[in-house]
Amino acid sequence: MEMQETKPKSFWERPEGKTGTLFAAGLLLGGGYLLYKALPYLITLASNTLYLAGLLIVLAAVIYMILDPKMRNLIFYIYKSIMRWLTGLFVQLDPIGILKTYIDELRNNLAKMNQQISTLKGQMYNLKTIIETNKKQIQNDLNLASKAKETDKQAMMVLKARKAGRLQESNVKLEDLYKKMEILYRVLGKMYENSEVMLEDIKDQVSVKEQERKAIRASHSAMRSAMNILNGNKDQRQMFDMAMESIADDVSQKVGEMERFMEMSSNFMDSIDLQNGVFEEEGLKMLEKWEEEGVSLLLGNDKKALIAGKPIPTTKPSGNQYDKLFE
Repeated sequence: MEMQETKPKSFWERPEGKTGTLFAAGLLLGGGYLLYKALPYLITLASNTLYLAGLLIVLAAVIYMILDPKMRNLIFYIYKSIMRWLTGLFVQLDPIGILKTYIDELRNNLAKMNQQISTLKGQMYNLKTIIETNKKQIQNDLNLASKAKETDKQAMMVLKARKAGRLQESNVKLEDLYKKMEILYRVLGKMYENSEVMLEDIKDQVSVKEQERKAIRASHSAMRSAMNILNGNKDQRQMFDMAMESIADDVSQKVGEMERFMEMSSNFMDSIDLQNGVFEEEGLKMLEKWEEEGVSLLLGNDKKALIAGKPIPTTKPSGNQYDKLFE
C-alpha cells in the first residue's frame, strides 16, 4: 500500500479559504459602500493640490503592491495567516491534531473490522456445512429415486428426483454465495493488514513530526516567514504544514474507504439468512458493484488479485510510506 498521489490543496480549497472568500467578499462590499459614501469628500480633497498629491501617493502605493509580485505574495501571506487564525477558532486545522483524531478512528475501525472478519468466518463455516449436508441429501435422494425406479414406484421416483433437483439448484446459489464470501474475507483481511500498517505509519509520523514542527516554529518566527516570502523563498513552516496536510488528506480518503467497505460488508452479511438458506440479491449486487469499481486506495494493485483469488507477492516495506513528502 502506497500513499495516494494527491495534489496539494490551494488556499481557497482549504477551510480557511472559505473564510477568506467570505471575508474578501465582505471587504469588497464594505469598501465599495464606504467609497461611494466618501466620494463627495474625496472630490473635495482632490480640488486641493496638497491633498491631491497625498491621494496620488496612496494610489501609487496601492498600485505598487498590486503589481509587485513579492509585495503581493507578502500581503497574501498575511491575509492567509489571519484567515487561518480566524478559522482555527472554530475548526480543527492543525494537521497533526487531525491525524491524532484519525489514529483513534483507525483503532476503533480495526477493532470493528476484526469482529467482522470473525463473524464472516463463522458464517462461511456454517454455509459450508449446509452445502455439504445438501450434497449428502442430494446423493441420498438420487439413490432413493434410483431404487424407486427399479421397483416401479413412479411417484416416489419423481418425488425424490425433484427434491434432489431443488437441493442441487439451491446449492448452486449457495456455492456462488460462498465464493463471494471468500472474496469478502480476503479483502477484509488485506484491508485490516494494510490499515494496521497505515496506523503504525501515522503514529510514527505524528511522534517524529510533532517534535520537528516545534523546532521549526521555534527557529522560524512569523517575521522570518514573512521575509522569506518577500524574498521569494519557500517558507519552511508552510512547506512542513502542507506536507502534513497531504498526509491528513490521504489518510482521510483511506479511512473513508475503509468505513464505507465495512458498512457495505456488514449490510451484505446481515442480508444472509443461513438458517433458511436464503440471502438478498441486493447484498450481492453491492459487492459486485464494488468489484467492478476502480483501484482501491487501501488495497492498491492487490484488489484484482484478491478478487481473482491469486497469490499476492509479499514485498518488504521500505520505510514509512509518508517519508518522501519531507524529502
